[in-house]
Amino acid sequence: TGKTMVTGALSDLMGKKVIVDCDVDAANLHLLLKPRLKERYAFVGGKKASIDKSLCTQCGLCHSLCRFDAVKLDGNAFSIDSLNCEGCGLCFHACPLHAITMKDHVDGEWFISETVYGSFVHAKLGIGEGNSGKLVSLIRQKAEEIAVQEKADWLLIDGSPGIGCPVIAATVNTDLAIVVTEPTLSGIHDFQRVFKLLEQLKISVKVIINKYDLNTENAQKIEKFCSSKQLGRVLKLPYAKEVPLAIMHGIPITQYASDSPVVRALHNFVVNEI
Repeated sequence: TGKTMVTGALSDLMGKKVIVDCDVDAANLHLLLKPRLKERYAFVGGKKASIDKSLCTQCGLCHSLCRFDAVKLDGNAFSIDSLNCEGCGLCFHACPLHAITMKDHVDGEWFISETVYGSFVHAKLGIGEGNSGKLVSLIRQKAEEIAVQEKADWLLIDGSPGIGCPVIAATVNTDLAIVVTEPTLSGIHDFQRVFKLLEQLKISVKVIINKYDLNTENAQKIEKFCSSKQLGRVLKLPYAKEVPLAIMHGIPITQYASDSPVVRALHNFVVNEI
């Protein structure tokens, strides 16, 4: 829908800031900001089971109890499939010989970097790993600490789509949420869902309709909804061929086509609405 495109542009247009990419399941803001890595940390999201084969007598109790099909029989020995293991600990407590232990599991990594636009905190969740909300909370907390240290005016967060745990972790207790949507039926549906979430969290909302001119009828439906909720002026960004070209070159649209209608509209948005 254009969330990261908008965040990349705001990274260039706004004042002193710390930037954080909270879309940890599919992080891509780094592709535009070209960060220089300073610090790298492992993210331990929880614990997973591990079987000590020297203690295991292959009684099969853990295998019969596991509801996630995480205990596998390989020949004459049982082992844990870490992708299936949810870390519930049932097998650990049930094993009569204490052959199962719960060990810290690395779910991903998080980073502190420098960019020409400001300090940047970002992360990468491992394939198929969970606890994305926990990772979002972690990197957001670190970004807030850096913002205080640097006396930044803004904490700019690039959030993930949807209304799930990572979105809640990224938006809770923020001053303003900028919702980027598009004039499609799915865009309207998803926008209304996330607005309901933000309304429950009591967070102020600004709305951007990206590529509004691809379907002006649906764009008008979004504007009508915003008007009914008293959300103020809606920013409408036209389709611009410069945007995919900027992404292809790996730079914010503000750096690729500073005189484009999209950039002018975003600049006015920053000056007048934020």
